[in-house]
Amino acid sequence: MSQAAPPGQPHPARTEAHDPAAWREGFKTGLPTLFGIAAWGLVVGIAMVKSGLSPVQAVGMTLLVFAGSAQLASLPLIAAAAPIWVIFATALVVNLRFVIFSALLGPHFAHLPWKQRFLLGYVSGDMTVAMFLQRYPTAERVAGKLSYLKGLMYPNWFAWQIGSLVGIFLGSAIPSEWGLGFAGTLAILCIMVPLIINSAALCGVVVAVAISVLAYGLPYKLGLLLAVVVGMVTAMVVEETFAKRKAKHV
Repeated sequence: MSQAAPPGQPHPARTEAHDPAAWREGFKTGLPTLFGIAAWGLVVGIAMVKSGLSPVQAVGMTLLVFAGSAQLASLPLIAAAAPIWVIFATALVVNLRFVIFSALLGPHFAHLPWKQRFLLGYVSGDMTVAMFLQRYPTAERVAGKLSYLKGLMYPNWFAWQIGSLVGIFLGSAIPSEWGLGFAGTLAILCIMVPLIINSAALCGVVVAVAISVLAYGLPYKLGLLLAVVVGMVTAMVVEETFAKRKAKHV
């Protein structure tokens, strides 16, 4: 149910005026990451066509999915003709971190119309959410907050799509000997390492790596799915344990 506005005041969902200065601030904050995002999109675009997708299918995937890690996790499953539920489950689990991102951003923008929140959720990315929360760690209503977020997210989305589209349409001309699959691994590491910000996240990563190695032989790359699930559960348990210990000492 939408929140009613007091007499003589605008509806709270329509009080977010565009702030050019805040937008430019967000853009400048995210600008150093745009080249890396475009390069990462380029690698994923090449990987899609190298995996057997047609250019039309690859363009549809990059526009609809817009999640490099989920796309890369799905490609070998598609190539192996895995059951559709395995492909969807793998992509879902790989992207579960965005549920956490949404929970973190929710208090900041719960007053916005659901269509606008849906669009912001679609264009959100790992680094953009992290940079926004560094700038605005609390959910206090501050003028220009939405414009700052858009200044981070929209250029990030365009950089990814441009890189991905270039990779899709030039992928057939890239020799396999260039080893761009390894470049994709390096790109994932560059994005992942800054996100390991505490002991809980580190524990989750270590456990996920161990599980992925031990479960490597499972069919349809299910070892990846298992590693992500166990890693996330581990990080949550460790985080909860640390929180309880901290509460006891307060």
